[in-house]
Amino acid sequence: MSGRVHAVTRRVTAAAFLAAAVSNVVTPAPSRGQPAPNTITLRASSLTRAASLVRSGNASIKPAYDRLLADAAKQLDAPIVAVTDKRTQMPPSGNKHDYYSLSPYWWPDSTKPDGLPYVRHDGVTNPESKRDLDQPRVAQMGDNVSTLALAYWFTHDAQYASRAARQLRAWFLDSATKMTPHLRYAQLVRGNPQERGSGIIDTRWFIEAVDAANLLRGSRSWTAADHAALQSWMKDYLAWLRTSPNGKHEHEAKNNHGSWYAAQTGALALFIGDSASARDIANEAKARIGWQITPAGEQPLELERTKSMHYSGFNIEALSRVAEIGTRFGVDLWNYQAPEGGSLRKAIDNLAKYMGEGAPRPLK
Repeated sequence: MSGRVHAVTRRVTAAAFLAAAVSNVVTPAPSRGQPAPNTITLRASSLTRAASLVRSGNASIKPAYDRLLADAAKQLDAPIVAVTDKRTQMPPSGNKHDYYSLSPYWWPDSTKPDGLPYVRHDGVTNPESKRDLDQPRVAQMGDNVSTLALAYWFTHDAQYASRAARQLRAWFLDSATKMTPHLRYAQLVRGNPQERGSGIIDTRWFIEAVDAANLLRGSRSWTAADHAALQSWMKDYLAWLRTSPNGKHEHEAKNNHGSWYAAQTGALALFIGDSASARDIANEAKARIGWQITPAGEQPLELERTKSMHYSGFNIEALSRVAEIGTRFGVDLWNYQAPEGGSLRKAIDNLAKYMGEGAPRPLK
């Protein structure tokens, strides 16, 4: 993909910088001494080409590589986070191991003495949703392990692997701190006792976690037993995603929530070795492309949002993750055009018109 596509589809992370740098240069063949990693949504061929460029001293990738190492240095000093870090905000179960977050766009109702139930103001984040709750923690965990695992893969410096492995174990494996494998209490709304499937989008960071684990394989810090234990945890979590009312709700979501559900379940299925399910999820995304994207490349359900620019890109990122999963099975979502006329590429090209200096800004 072009650097323009990456600018639209990837968050501004070290991985995105590296991928963008690789996409804009002529690259030599990867070194035989660095086999391609078994990553899921990070493209392994781009990583091996990037490693070859780093070893050859190619100046085009130096800024990206330097950014990666600078970010990794910060993550070495960042705290290890866990769901059990909660101090004042407890889930309805009272169990610290249960993930707990509040839906960010819901606020106290000013017409009610107690403010309950909360009311929705789309695109306006209630700072309460960021205080002593697990959504900021899971994001920190995902960013931490992704950056450190990439730094380890490129440098083979054991300090990066050690820190990433500690973070993975704290979130998923250590008995004192690990998360229970469900999201019953994700993105709850104060004053409304109902569980909400929409909170499943919080754990899109688990895609980063499983790719990080794959990058750490072979290091002394991440053992075969660690990897098997993480696969077992993800198997339990994936079963909950597939069978719970919450998960079934997200599976049916027509907007970016459904796309991220597909990206998560596809990535986790691949991680635990369930290739058949991953293939089915990639194929199922064809219908999603058909109803989400118009022949002009617009995404009506995302354009309805108050942050339409953000959510259009956010949905493209999720579909791009599913497209990468599809490449494993010859399911070419990158070039697929739905009978209705929409395609992922058209969506990317449409959004790209609004990127960069001097571009028109009709999107919110």
